[in-house]
Amino acid sequence: MVRKQKAARAFASDNWAGVHPEVLEAMVAANDGHVQSYGGDPYTNEAIARVRSELGEDAEVFFVFSGTAANVLCLQSMVRPYEAVICAETAHINTSECGAPEKHIGCKLLIVPSPHGKITVAGIREHLHHLGHPHHVQPRAVSITQATEYGTVYTPQEIREIADFAHANSLLLHMDGARIFNAAVSLDVPLRAITSEVGVDALSFGGTKNGLIAGEAVVFFNQPLAHDFEFRRMQGMQLSSKMRFIAVQFIALLTDELWRRSASHANRMAQLLAGELAGIKGATLTQPVHANEVFVLLPREIIPGLQERWPFHVWNEANAEARLITSFDTEEDDVMSFASLVREAIGSRQK
Repeated sequence: MVRKQKAARAFASDNWAGVHPEVLEAMVAANDGHVQSYGGDPYTNEAIARVRSELGEDAEVFFVFSGTAANVLCLQSMVRPYEAVICAETAHINTSECGAPEKHIGCKLLIVPSPHGKITVAGIREHLHHLGHPHHVQPRAVSITQATEYGTVYTPQEIREIADFAHANSLLLHMDGARIFNAAVSLDVPLRAITSEVGVDALSFGGTKNGLIAGEAVVFFNQPLAHDFEFRRMQGMQLSSKMRFIAVQFIALLTDELWRRSASHANRMAQLLAGELAGIKGATLTQPVHANEVFVLLPREIIPGLQERWPFHVWNEANAEARLITSFDTEEDDVMSFASLVREAIGSRQK
């Protein structure tokens, strides 16, 4: 018999976390009998209805496996190969998807400086030139991330400003919502208040980072964008044969506000972690903590030792800026243990 050891946790990513027990229970309950495949099952119908109840009754909803696929397929429905997507320099589609948007869409990414993760109308405007000129790619979409890769959050007013500017200039607005639940909790607003109600045309609706196994959705608020998406999803190898097991995860997430409970806890743990680190001389926070990410400058030489016990990523190698992410299952003891280790490591260095 294999002895169960104390569960290890990390601050590397909310992707490192396990699956929420309520999601697992829902999957086990759905694992009974036969239902139609490829989304023709009652679970998928219910999950779509629940997503619409949160985001807008007119939303078109399609479930996929991964966040990268959601982003690429979403944008592929918005942009032609000779067109371009304007995004933050830190955007996941730019830094962490191995060129997938460019490969599968054939488009170009136009980058906006984003020292705090967010882009502005002024930054978008810089790319609106050579319109109609066949020697230059034509801007067609803007992509923003909520919460951003720096853990900051766009307010509804900021999103509306970007959406209005985009639409006034014949651009579409995409949102990468990998951590949208953390953003909504941070802002204390309903999900539709930062999506359908403020002009977002298409959303990559993430669940994996908030306690699902592999559950993402593509949601279109601009309905014409969805007219051939069933074909795009199949051609993009993202149509699940046993769709019920993706759908039931969203049912669980959107039942009894599990999404809010999980994201609220993760955000609280990030605030606790930031507060502890802020009190340590030699550790310097670099970003405001809005959601469940904490960015901190640490003495370079102590990082390997810290990572041996509490894995995390170095976001910026040049200045030893660490990224610490909390999850639905992060515990207060985890935070205090890590902070104590940082304090001890910095103290030993200063002796």
